[in-house]
Amino acid sequence: MPGARKRVAESGPLTVTISFAGYNRVWAAWIGDRLERRGLTVSYQRWDPQEGTPLADSLRALALAPGPVLVILSTWYFQLGPRTQAEWNSALTEVVAADPGRFAGVSVTNDALPPATAVFAAADLTTVGEQEAERRVLARLGLPVDPLPADQAARGGPRFPNDPSDVWGGVPRRNTRFTGREPLLNDIYHTLRNAEDSARVVTLHGMSGVGKTQLAAEYVYRFGAEYDVVWWAAADKRAVCRQRLAQLAPELGLSTGVDYGERLRATRIALRRGDPYARWLIVFDGADDPEAIWDLVPEGPGDVLITARNPEWAQHNSLLMEVPAYDRDESVSFVLRRAPRLSAREADRLAEALEDLPLLLDQTAGWLNDSDMSVDEYIALLEQEGIDEDVVRVSRDFPTSFPTSWSILLNRLRETVPEAVTLLRLCAFFAPGAIPVRLVRDLPAQELPESLRGLVTNSVSWAAAINKLRQYAVVRAAGVGDREIHETMPEAGGAVPGDTLYMHRLVHQIIRQDMPADDHDELIEVVRRALAAADPGQPTDSRMWPEYAEIAPHLRWADVLQTTSPAMHVLVLNCLQYMLHSGEYQAGLTLGSRAMKAWKEQLGDTHPRIWDLTHHYANLLRAVGDYAHTEALERTAVDHLREAHGAKDLTHLRAAGGLAADLRGLGRYDEAYTISRWVLDAYRELLGDQDARTLNAQNNVAVSLRLLGRYPDALDLDLRTLAERRRLLRPRHRWSLFSEIHVSTDQRLLGRYSEAESIQGQSVRVHRSVLGADNPQTLNAEHNLALTLYRIGRRREAAELFTGVLERSERVLGEGDPDTLRFAAGQSCFAREHGDIDQAREISERVVEGYTLLLGPDHPFPTGARSNQALIMRAVGEREQAYELAEQALAGMRAAVGDDHPWTLGCAVNASEMRSLRGDTESAAALNADTAARAAQSLGRTHPLTLSARVATAADLRTLGKRLEADKTEAEALDDLAATLGAQHPHTLAARSRTRPYWDFEPQIV
Repeated sequence: MPGARKRVAESGPLTVTISFAGYNRVWAAWIGDRLERRGLTVSYQRWDPQEGTPLADSLRALALAPGPVLVILSTWYFQLGPRTQAEWNSALTEVVAADPGRFAGVSVTNDALPPATAVFAAADLTTVGEQEAERRVLARLGLPVDPLPADQAARGGPRFPNDPSDVWGGVPRRNTRFTGREPLLNDIYHTLRNAEDSARVVTLHGMSGVGKTQLAAEYVYRFGAEYDVVWWAAADKRAVCRQRLAQLAPELGLSTGVDYGERLRATRIALRRGDPYARWLIVFDGADDPEAIWDLVPEGPGDVLITARNPEWAQHNSLLMEVPAYDRDESVSFVLRRAPRLSAREADRLAEALEDLPLLLDQTAGWLNDSDMSVDEYIALLEQEGIDEDVVRVSRDFPTSFPTSWSILLNRLRETVPEAVTLLRLCAFFAPGAIPVRLVRDLPAQELPESLRGLVTNSVSWAAAINKLRQYAVVRAAGVGDREIHETMPEAGGAVPGDTLYMHRLVHQIIRQDMPADDHDELIEVVRRALAAADPGQPTDSRMWPEYAEIAPHLRWADVLQTTSPAMHVLVLNCLQYMLHSGEYQAGLTLGSRAMKAWKEQLGDTHPRIWDLTHHYANLLRAVGDYAHTEALERTAVDHLREAHGAKDLTHLRAAGGLAADLRGLGRYDEAYTISRWVLDAYRELLGDQDARTLNAQNNVAVSLRLLGRYPDALDLDLRTLAERRRLLRPRHRWSLFSEIHVSTDQRLLGRYSEAESIQGQSVRVHRSVLGADNPQTLNAEHNLALTLYRIGRRREAAELFTGVLERSERVLGEGDPDTLRFAAGQSCFAREHGDIDQAREISERVVEGYTLLLGPDHPFPTGARSNQALIMRAVGEREQAYELAEQALAGMRAAVGDDHPWTLGCAVNASEMRSLRGDTESAAALNADTAARAAQSLGRTHPLTLSARVATAADLRTLGKRLEADKTEAEALDDLAATLGAQHPHTLAARSRTRPYWDFEPQIV
């Protein structure tokens, strides 16, 4: 027996060896620290027996360690190897039982261990506090258990494994009635431990009300000591989830600004690097839409736990674990804890009626505990409601008894606390999930109906109503935004919690169905006014986007499209602008389409609000490349507004500017320029040069000039726009930043690479800070920087940007988005020259196909993409296909934009090479000579494209035997290259080595 063994202090050894599995290092560190405080030397031995070595031999080797060996017993200790229980029982009997004085044990697991582990006489540390755990360790080793002197006891050391983590936030308070689920909890733990480093994500999925959130919370409390960081994030709304993750940055000690986009980026980088903490656990609660938040799931050395109804998380590198309903024994135990007045038989009857669904058991048992109704009467009431099969039929997929139970509960609330029912009904006009009821409380009292005024303005009544709802588990508090709403309520006075409540989707549905008509009309109007009052009124200001992100999900539930209120119209239009500028295109398109249908029915086809809506809806359609649709919308608007109000009407000018943008998207650049130029002149006449609308029109003229290949003119206009936007708006305004992209693009297209890199490099940093890393405009800024670095020759930096931008764009915008296709075109060109030719080919084929589907085969973009693809075919040796593609691209580009456009000249450079490779050198030389002359005329003698044509001409002349003329042409081109780009620039070096030049087509922003 342990008590009969010699005490360590009596026998003299001053060293203890701790043997532990790597997963229990935290226990080893804590135990070692406690022993060292008492003057012992501790040797740590991580247990990791080699496969193939007999287990008994590994234990004998462990026995060679100095002093007694304290084994930390856990499931992991016996899984390493791996070995069977029979092997362990045999080895423990052979080695440990034969020399019991050399081994001692402590148990840190509730799992079943091999029976022979009894030889360790292990002290159980799983359910005790720090002081008792220390006493048990000391007693097991035969050491004195007297308290340490105060100075030694107060010394800092490793955290007791059962103590909270260093960073702990948002975790719901522990459910003291949590019941059962032991195998499932252990399965979660072992699944995370066994997962590959790249896939340590587990999703708990199952039907609503099955207890996924409670299970995740219990896991956190049971295993949280193994993590230095535990962070809980509500994931039912993307914006709220992003904000919650951003709030982790200061808790990690990261130095960031106040912008939540910057904080989110810093958080994700820190988690990925495992710095300052490598052992972290992030919980995403209620992530029912994987597509909305999967890109927020961090990578790195830590663990991620997700709760969701949706099993499609398996498609996002997550391991799935289904959460079933309770076992009957678990249901009975839980009901008895929730409703002590019930008997076991009644609990069993209730569990049977509710099919063991934890949420239903919790809510109905809670109500029954406060009522006089018996379980049999309750079940009989359920049966009475069973006239409608759809209402009372119990189903695992949707518990139809659930709304019935809620009808009973609502009746009870009406009788006891009618204010709580009013609050519930108010919540039903917000979106389910997190409900910002503070927006209602922020309304002036005179704008509230009498039925709500006393509740909303009286803190005591408000707290009482929320308390009653929480007693019945109808709602719970939720932390949203900058406020953390805790589960405890104040007894009196002070700030009243409940600024944000959480309501389950099914409860929300039931409350709406139960709504009397009078309450419906009155309460929905209150929520509409609250949403309108919360509108910051600045949808283009990125600092306001978190507020719009909170408002936007509730528009549908407040039915804001079914009102003619001007304030509601403004709110909808502002939300559409926010969705455009923040990159939430699909949400904006859905809202815009619904608004167009509803408003036309209410207002008619030609009401002024229809043209406002058309403008914003068309902007969203244009953002996803639906130019044909937007052209039809804008032409209708232009024709009507010109006829109704005249050509110089501001709404007509706005529509005309939109039409020009549509024409740019369709590749009709001359028409677009003509309209854009006229719109700019009109704005200058009506508003002057310093109005934001004039500057937007000026920006659009420059875009048209760039697409026409008139790069110097575009740069002159973009420089003016940038300076005026910085002065009129502010340097960090998104439009000022967009002008920086345009200026840098113009400079790059003119071959002024260093200037382009200087402005774009700084602009990228500001974009990330102001708009966030995943905003489409930020992606455009980074892509332009990648192209510039590529042209300069800084390939490593360019490679990282190309890859990162494309990955994020595919994730955020989708593979078929116009921006994504542009980014993919750049990535393909880079990969062709400096990466993986197979990857380049695969991406290039996607680009050609994507542009063809989006814009048609004759548009300049798919045409130019075919020229890029010809270079890939040349590189892989498919010369004939390369020739055909290059000739198609040249002919198509001539037809699309004319003979002298830089894109046509670039296609000609590539086509001349393919002709030369086929032996048609005379044709290649003639084409190059013509190209060089045209490029010199339109771009200048020293433009990179002109120089490429001149170098290619020299190569063709040499092939034709015209050596003197070739040498002269080459020497002049090399001198101009060195003077323009530098003697060591990659283009100059390639030309000196007589590597034939090529041209990459770069789709431009339209």
